[in-house]
Amino acid sequence: MEITVLGFPEEQAAVRRVATLVAGGAPPEEVFAAVTAEAGRLLGAQHSRMSRYDPDGAARVVATWSGTGAAHPVSTRTPLGGRNLYTLVFQTGRAARIDDYAAACGPAAGLARELGVRASVAVPVSVEGRLWGAIFVGSTHEPLPADTEARLAGFTELAATAIANAQAREELRGFAAGQAALRRVATLVARAAPPREVFAAVADEAGQLLKVDYTVLSRYDSDGLAMVVGHWARVDSGRPLAVGLRVKPEERNIQALVSDTGRTTRIDDSAAASGAFADAARDWQLQTSVDVPIGVDGRLWGVMSVGSCSDPLPAGTEARLAGFTELVAAAIANAEAQGALAASRARIVAAGDAARRRIERDLHDGAQQRLVSLSLRLRSTQALAPAGAGELAGRLEGAITEVDSVLEELREIARGLHPAILAQSGLNPALRALARRSAIPVHLDVQVAERLPEPVEVAAYYVVAEALTNAAKHARAHTAEVEVAARGGTLHICVRDDGRGGAHLGGGSGLVGLKDRVEALGGRIALHSPPRAGTTMHAELPLCAAAGGTSR
Repeated sequence: MEITVLGFPEEQAAVRRVATLVAGGAPPEEVFAAVTAEAGRLLGAQHSRMSRYDPDGAARVVATWSGTGAAHPVSTRTPLGGRNLYTLVFQTGRAARIDDYAAACGPAAGLARELGVRASVAVPVSVEGRLWGAIFVGSTHEPLPADTEARLAGFTELAATAIANAQAREELRGFAAGQAALRRVATLVARAAPPREVFAAVADEAGQLLKVDYTVLSRYDSDGLAMVVGHWARVDSGRPLAVGLRVKPEERNIQALVSDTGRTTRIDDSAAASGAFADAARDWQLQTSVDVPIGVDGRLWGVMSVGSCSDPLPAGTEARLAGFTELVAAAIANAEAQGALAASRARIVAAGDAARRRIERDLHDGAQQRLVSLSLRLRSTQALAPAGAGELAGRLEGAITEVDSVLEELREIARGLHPAILAQSGLNPALRALARRSAIPVHLDVQVAERLPEPVEVAAYYVVAEALTNAAKHARAHTAEVEVAARGGTLHICVRDDGRGGAHLGGGSGLVGLKDRVEALGGRIALHSPPRAGTTMHAELPLCAAAGGTSR
């Protein structure tokens, strides 16, 4: 760091004090306060202050000192314009002075007159080749010495170094915080969290990372409206946007600009915006916003917006938002792919059930009816046999018994394909019939008072049927308990047995198929089967699963 060396011991001591703060990594605010105080006292001024140029064309006070006790507070913002030091330094990038305020004008000149300033000098503060702000010293008596500009130079270099150091530290912290925020959201996306959870996390992470007042995620619907799907707001920034709010993207506002162009947009003055969303934004006191489009598979899906109720948003806001919109797009693409897969699985299950019903009807109306007719004809023939034809009657009786046995086996096959009682009477009677036919005693508790969506009834029936079959055939159980209840929009199924345990969902084609059937309807199935401790199967089926199947 190269610093202008001042020739007087007092000046060297002042510069050393400030340089020590800078070298020690003191916060910029502390350095700014030290610079203004040291400069004001050293140069014999009555007032000194340091101001930063904001992006919207105003000078904001970041530090102030006064030998008279009167001073404008830190954060005072002064618009540029007219003939005054802040405007001259901003326009030229060079030091400027005013020795007579009679000819000065503009808002900054008015503030100087309020303090009784009659002459002043301002020197630019440049950071990495760009104008950042200015240091101002003012006298309430007479013009400042001719070398004031040069004597201020050492202080401006120290201020610029402190700012550059602070920006570097802030950028490093911001980068680390940004990466951490993106990792947290990426973890949600990787584990296929529901989009609404990802939207809420993205809004929260982006809002806190960028230190804005509002974050809004909106989706463009096919009817031309934009719907809020996620939001975040600071506690002190008023009422938040409501998820589900739908507005029409029209006129000049963030929704319309992104919808029309498909590109990132920025509004630095909400007064110039128009339309329904702009009116709502003003109601929420938003002053500035940055809006980045969300694209999914090459199409415009929605927009992510951040807004501030006070300061203009930094120039790099758009780029920092891009990482979040990419994760949102990935979450949406994942959800759409999973939705398409689930719908496809549901269609396959529905098609399989329809085929089962068709085969069951064909067996009932065809082969079963023919066997029943054959059995009746054989009995009629048996009745007509002569009294002395005992051997013939015995053979007919054997044939009748064989036909009845085949008929019962065929009925059992038909029930396995698709139990007619389920379609005719519903889940409760079908499960009672299943329990009666079970090879082991079954305690049945069904808390279902009305018909359920057909895909749910079918899936529930097969869950219980498979569990009871496994309990009797493989687990060598003595008894089983079945509990079925509909509550909270979900059908809950629990089947327990006292068998030898050791079962797992990958342990056979029946259980694997059962898992696929349940998950195809958006449900869940779990198996707890420790060795020699029985087996418990839990399944949950959403009652809205009718969308994936055949309606009655």
